[in-house]
Amino acid sequence: MTGSKPRRALPAALCTLGLVGGALTVTACATRTEPETRTSSTKADPAHTDVLFIGAHPDDEFQSLATFGQWGENPGLSTGVVTITRGEGGGNASGDQEGADLGMIREDEERKAVGRADIRNVFYLDKPDFWYTLSAPLTTTVWNRAPQTPRDTLSRLVRLIRATTPHKVVTMDPRPFNQHGSHQEAGRLAVEAFRLAGDRHAFPEQIEKENYAAWQPSQLLAQSWGFKGPVGSTCAKAKSTDPHTGLPVVGAWTGTPSTKHPGKTWAQIERDAARDYVTQGFGSLPHTVETEPDRLPCEWFTVLADRDNPPTPAVREQSGLRPLYAGFRDWARRMHMPWLANDAQPSYPTHSSTDIPEVAKAPVVDGVAGPDEYPGPKLELTHWEGKECKGESDCAAAAEFSRHGDDLYAIVHVTDDVKGYALDAAGDCKRHWRTDAVEIDLDPQGRSDDTSTTFKAGVLPFTKGGKGPCAERDGDNRQGPANHNAPGMAVASVDTDPYKGYSVEAKIPLADLPAPVDPERLTANVLLYDSDTQDKTGKTRLAWSPYGSAQADPYVWRTLRLPGYVPPPGRPTRPAEIPQDAAQSAKSKASVEQARRTGVPLAGGPRNPPSPTP
Repeated sequence: MTGSKPRRALPAALCTLGLVGGALTVTACATRTEPETRTSSTKADPAHTDVLFIGAHPDDEFQSLATFGQWGENPGLSTGVVTITRGEGGGNASGDQEGADLGMIREDEERKAVGRADIRNVFYLDKPDFWYTLSAPLTTTVWNRAPQTPRDTLSRLVRLIRATTPHKVVTMDPRPFNQHGSHQEAGRLAVEAFRLAGDRHAFPEQIEKENYAAWQPSQLLAQSWGFKGPVGSTCAKAKSTDPHTGLPVVGAWTGTPSTKHPGKTWAQIERDAARDYVTQGFGSLPHTVETEPDRLPCEWFTVLADRDNPPTPAVREQSGLRPLYAGFRDWARRMHMPWLANDAQPSYPTHSSTDIPEVAKAPVVDGVAGPDEYPGPKLELTHWEGKECKGESDCAAAAEFSRHGDDLYAIVHVTDDVKGYALDAAGDCKRHWRTDAVEIDLDPQGRSDDTSTTFKAGVLPFTKGGKGPCAERDGDNRQGPANHNAPGMAVASVDTDPYKGYSVEAKIPLADLPAPVDPERLTANVLLYDSDTQDKTGKTRLAWSPYGSAQADPYVWRTLRLPGYVPPPGRPTRPAEIPQDAAQSAKSKASVEQARRTGVPLAGGPRNPPSPTP
């Protein structure tokens, strides 16, 4: 798809924007004399946007829509959205579509949702989404797979900034702890693209061959979902500072009434938009925001860069960093923002190791802990995420392990008061967190920085039509049904009648793990997902090691020692197989129409050099 014809070179004004009482205002301007190929700083250009949001998935922007909508109404600033993937790796609470088909549905949901804030342009980069990871480096390898260059995603973002000429870029938090690695990577790429878009020597082919001009936005903000600031109508006036980085934090109050939608606050419009994301289960959110106006919060943003007021907070070095955090520190230094790494690595809890006994006779996998099958300790699961259990009759769980030869056995006893949705064992034994399920996570050598080198099994204790349990692997070295990707695994379950809970038992051959097991360093976690609903959404999560993203952070998992175990010689280490299925903009009517209207090529790709002017 070619871009629009080049226009006469004109000087462009670069303005610094500031937040005052939740409204974005121009605080200073500087004239730019560098020739431009289009009058890209004016709204006459169909590609121009005043604010550009850069996220990883559809719905990453929805918790900022109240802000973008207000900026659109006052002082009339347009917002565009860049979504690097279409969320093909996420769950589907509305049907059985997955992969590229799910991605197209999620595009439709996103366009409808952002349209409520008068956002018209959503630019997709067609990068593959995969399972929930905490690793930005792993995301980098997936998004820039061969034959693409290692900086392909970055080059597309730089091109989009040059094409849309925003004054402000808003993105996701680039910091590493307890958040999706794709969110981290979107934030880090946005930081780099913000820095490079104004440099004529960065990706010079875009300037020399594609007729773009270097363009430097004035301000860079990052969403601060976890920031605890004041609430109520004056929250946006607070002078707040991020406690970790020392950077300024600005807010926009969600209780502001909309001028274009009489009778609605932006909190309510944002709720309406959230409910558009049906595949993500957000359709189950209450229709109406019932929070009293004086309790409605601000949406918070950390000011990462400001052209007129460059921040220079103090730097606090951390020692003993684990690889993911050391890599982030090095990146922050390269970005000349070393303070971003302040407190980046949390104080992980220390755990003593648990010895798993070897039993003389293999346990019978029948969902019942028979005599002498599990002589080791009971491992109690405690609250991790979601609603607290209302007593043990609501939800509680404990796990037991044993070993026989080269096989690990586990049984998890669950107390539960309400059965969740029964998924179809034949066609929908996946994404187990949507309903009642048990998850068993194993890192064979206790050295993993992400779950691509681990074994993660989800077990559904009951399935549609009373067909019993099913098991699958998700977010690990292999994806899919356990009978294909863990062929030696066996599961069984028993529930009570009347229903008061269930037990899940599993045999896991150590040969199915992605690497030889180190009997002194094997780490594990056991998790319970408690739904209590029929809408494919979860309510409560428990874990044996409940800290941070307990299902996705191997640094959290506890050591299971296997006394007397010697792994067979020659057992291989298997590289990860990660889904690469991605929906393509060329197959989206909305994306094709947008490219024609704006002149911005599909997927942020290169445009052909303009034809010579006769």
